[in-house]
Amino acid sequence: MLTLVVVLLVLWLVLAVVGFAVHGILWLGIIGVILFVGTAIVAGTRRSARKNRTI
Repeated sequence: MLTLVVVLLVLWLVLAVVGFAVHGILWLGIIGVILFVGTAIVAGTRRSARKNRTI
């Protein structure tokens, strides 16, 4: 699961850099940043929930 999250974060980061580098597709950079932040938040939330789980 952690590998998938890291791959997604790298993918969103690449999309953001490409979007900001090419001014014609600025929307791609904005979407990349939003997806990067969203994935990081979801991964952090799930990771902290997994730590707090008691058996």
